Amino acid sequence: MTGLAIDVRGVRKSYGSLEVLKGVDLTVRPGEVTAILGPSGSGKSTLLRVLNHLEKVDAGLVKVDGELVGYRLKGRRLHELTSREILRQRSRIGFVFQNFNLFPHLTVLENVVEAPVSAQGRNRAEVEAEAVELLERVGVGDKAQDYPRRLSGGQQQRVAIARALALRPKVILFDEPTSALDPELVGEVLEVIRQLARDGATLVIVTHEVGFAREVADTVVFMDGGVIVERGAPAEVFDHPVHARTREFLSHVL
Repeated sequence: MTGLAIDVRGVRKSYGSLEVLKGVDLTVRPGEVTAILGPSGSGKSTLLRVLNHLEKVDAGLVKVDGELVGYRLKGRRLHELTSREILRQRSRIGFVFQNFNLFPHLTVLENVVEAPVSAQGRNRAEVEAEAVELLERVGVGDKAQDYPRRLSGGQQQRVAIARALALRPKVILFDEPTSALDPELVGEVLEVIRQLARDGATLVIVTHEVGFAREVADTVVFMDGGVIVERGAPAEVFDHPVHARTREFLSHVL
């Protein structure tokens, strides 16, 4: 298949004797929102992390926007890219972590500006102007000169989303973006992600927010035991799940 935003083929990943991903295939089209659900330990976050080579695969291939991630194919052999080349690739794949991962010694504005300047070599003044607009877009424009410690969890996560957007990424990956938030702050972060979906961004979201997944996702993926058990449109997966394991999981969360 061509023209895919993400193309994962036969990916395997083990930690010692524990195989976490057992031959995963996944495709995501440009502009598509994919929500990944599953119990703890099912491989969801590991799958997300191999998409930008935060975790190296043991077997299989990952392509983002048609480009092999983490490796170069020479003949029939894969050769890992240099650290600089991997950093360049990552700068085209936005990643929003569950615990924000903002730099505490940098202001909000500096957090957003740092990667486009250092990893992409863009003009600082141009990036700063864009960062100010992005912070306004996610609703924290008045926090540009504050340090992360002065922000609520919801505000920090919105800054993290602005930081991902500043890279002008081909795709944005979200790893349980609301799991570290107090319940009353969840809504403000989900609304920012909703708007990204409405704007046509390509998103892959590992989440436990089932109602949110039903609302915004084009495709829902259910993982268990290191494999994709079921995938389909939200109405299919949530209302008419085919596999018994999916039905069992949903009976506990719906």
